[in-house]
Amino acid sequence: MNKKLFLLGVSTVLFGVSTTQAQINFGEKALGAVQKGITGFTFTDADAAALSKPAVDKMDAENTVAPDTNPYAIRLARVFGKHTKGDFYTLNYKVYLTKDINAFATADGSVRVFSGLMDVMDDNQLIAVIGHEIGHVNNHDSRDAMKALYQKEALIDAASSQSVKISAITDSQLAKIGSAMIDSKYSRKQESEADLFAYDFMKKNGYDVNAEESAFRILEKMSEGTQSSFIDKMMSSHPDSKLRADNAKARAEKDGLYKPYVQKPIVNTLPKATTVKKTTTTKKKTTTTKK
Repeated sequence: MNKKLFLLGVSTVLFGVSTTQAQINFGEKALGAVQKGITGFTFTDADAAALSKPAVDKMDAENTVAPDTNPYAIRLARVFGKHTKGDFYTLNYKVYLTKDINAFATADGSVRVFSGLMDVMDDNQLIAVIGHEIGHVNNHDSRDAMKALYQKEALIDAASSQSVKISAITDSQLAKIGSAMIDSKYSRKQESEADLFAYDFMKKNGYDVNAEESAFRILEKMSEGTQSSFIDKMMSSHPDSKLRADNAKARAEKDGLYKPYVQKPIVNTLPKATTVKKTTTTKKKTTTTKK
């Protein structure tokens, strides 16, 4: 990975694969669904999760994943590891060791954070960013995006559209989904609601909600740098970073919680081992002589 990517909210970025060994198959059902006008086929969160997992597994295999003993993995586990249960999903976390700046969450509850992101944001800011990504899963945005993609890519047979079950999808179909998912974008409304989810999550769990505004200010500053045109393109489905920061500030002010946020030290290294000096106590041997 050479480019620095910051794709907040583009939780489906991981589906950008050209080939895969995944064994998920919808059978022979798929041609002409869009032309036949499918609009309401049954597609559950579990269905979206079942399709997400093999794509995530492939991404994990193709990226350098921080082992549990790695400082980045230790930090992520400390910051977010206690938050694993959602209403209908179980979260799992991994760090990709890359200078790229990114984070995403998928319908199966997989959260992937790039070490480059952890280099520029402190713990509270990281929680705001990850909370936004989880918001897309919690708000069913990930499921709805997948459903819309199926319709677009004609992977559901109209004749069984009300009862189709996820059982398998061919490698070529998954590659087709991957290409389409890279170009998919959440609506501005969905992005704003994911921001609100992150704010409420932080408030509920006792984190400093002002870090959300601060995180967006970092994005705003980055968009003014050398990567501005690329970042602006990738963030085109989001409200602009300045507006998102202003909205986060307004929420905190309304709740009486606002104060300028000061970024905390960012520590992605293991603490230095401390040397304990051993003290040896020598007991004097007392000899008593009888006269």
